[in-house]
Amino acid sequence: MPYVSTKVNIKITEEKEEIIRTKLSKAIEAILGKSENWIMHSFEDEHSLYFRGSKSEPTAFIEVKLFGKASGEAYNKMTGEITDIISSVLGINPLRVYVKYEETPYWGWNGNNF
Repeated sequence: MPYVSTKVNIKITEEKEEIIRTKLSKAIEAILGKSENWIMHSFEDEHSLYFRGSKSEPTAFIEVKLFGKASGEAYNKMTGEITDIISSVLGINPLRVYVKYEETPYWGWNGNNF
C-alpha cells in the first residue's frame, strides 16, 4: 500500500505523468515488493519549491509512504530508481531531487485497517 507523491516546480504533461507513474509502480513492485494494484500516486506540478535558496531551476520532492517496513538497502536502491526516473523523464538534475520515505504500521482502507 504505497502512496507516492511527486511535487515538482515545472509543468508535467499527462503523457509524462503516465510514464512516471508506470515506471515508479514497476520499480516499487520490483524493489519493495508492493503490487501495483495497491499503489496510489499523486502529482503536483508547478509547485513552489525552493532549493538552495532558489526556485529558478527544476526541482523535485518525492514522498513514498509505505505500510510496513523495508530494508535500508531497498530504500537506497529505490532512491536511485526514483532519481533516475525523474531525471530522465523530466530532465531534473539529480542534485535537485529529494526523496523521503515514511513507514507506518497502520493503514486504513475500505473502512478498516490492515
